[in-house]
Amino acid sequence: MKTERIHSLDALRAVMMMLGIVLHATEPYSLGDDVFWPKDPNARGLSLNFIFGIIHIFRMPIFFLIAGFFGALLFYERGPGLMIKNRLSRIVMPFIVFLLLLHPLITTCFSYMSDVFKDSVSPAVTTLTTFPQITYHLWFLYYLIFITAFSFLLASLFRRVPAFTARITRSFEWFMWRRFLFIPLFSIIIFLMLVWMWDTWATTSVLFTPDVKVMLFYSIFYFLGWVLFKSKHLLTGMMRGDWLFLSAAVLIFTLRFFFRSYVDDVLYGALNAIIIWFFVFGITGLFVRYASGNSPRMRYISDASYWVYLIHLPLVAIFSALMVDWHLPAFVKFLLVSLFTTVACFTSYHYLVRGSFIGKFLNGRKYPLRG
Repeated sequence: MKTERIHSLDALRAVMMMLGIVLHATEPYSLGDDVFWPKDPNARGLSLNFIFGIIHIFRMPIFFLIAGFFGALLFYERGPGLMIKNRLSRIVMPFIVFLLLLHPLITTCFSYMSDVFKDSVSPAVTTLTTFPQITYHLWFLYYLIFITAFSFLLASLFRRVPAFTARITRSFEWFMWRRFLFIPLFSIIIFLMLVWMWDTWATTSVLFTPDVKVMLFYSIFYFLGWVLFKSKHLLTGMMRGDWLFLSAAVLIFTLRFFFRSYVDDVLYGALNAIIIWFFVFGITGLFVRYASGNSPRMRYISDASYWVYLIHLPLVAIFSALMVDWHLPAFVKFLLVSLFTTVACFTSYHYLVRGSFIGKFLNGRKYPLRG
């Protein structure tokens, strides 16, 4: 039976995409150096590091989880052939086209930003070359292409052993109903991955040479999302303890953040491995609880989110640079950059994208301007 539109996960995917604006708007105003982000010399604050950290730890894991869920939906309900066609048109082609189109715009904006901030960063983001040297903020689409291809091959193989596949699904369901076992087990798996990486969290890998460790790290969430589709009746169970999980995640993250000097790297990584699962269950559960209904406004935001994600980076850079001489606290500048970028993204989507061939290219269809 064909799955009805799952509004909660559509909304969750859209919000994870749009949080890219908030995440990147913190970069010019956070403390510390960054090889890819020039820093505002007049406005820096620890609060921006906190906002960046708390979003960074859950955003991509949740996104890959949702990507796995919808990848499985395409594979099992539309068929392998249509899944490949859909992923080529919705992931591969937008990645290639927007990487090439945005490359000169991003390098120009970041070069200007670097000049006005008087802060030198990697030439990869400030030097215009014939072909991009890095994948910029599109890195997750790049990795999603590889993970999708691998999942397609794996699922095609498992289709030949239905008894084994059913056993995996039953085991997953058994663990999902026993959070006191699921969270410790998968926290250990994530922690061991971090030990293998020799880091406290997975790095953002923007190079064209794929980082196998990073790919395997996010594959864990993708494959869990894939299996969750096979047990989609468990989605309603995600509401169980959602507020408790989210509160615990925020509390532990906050304590870990402000008492960092008392926490060694091993404990830091272990706490991160636990925090992420609290966030996954908490945030996903809350969206299932409060966003499962059909909301025209949320549907519009979901439709716009891909465009917003793709074009926001140069806008964040240019708005940050234009505000360099504004005598405002770092947090206020961050809020203004987030606001200006969001307005610019949605305005351009509404008037230039939604009813045009660009909207069809990204979302598979055009919408009437007032639709």
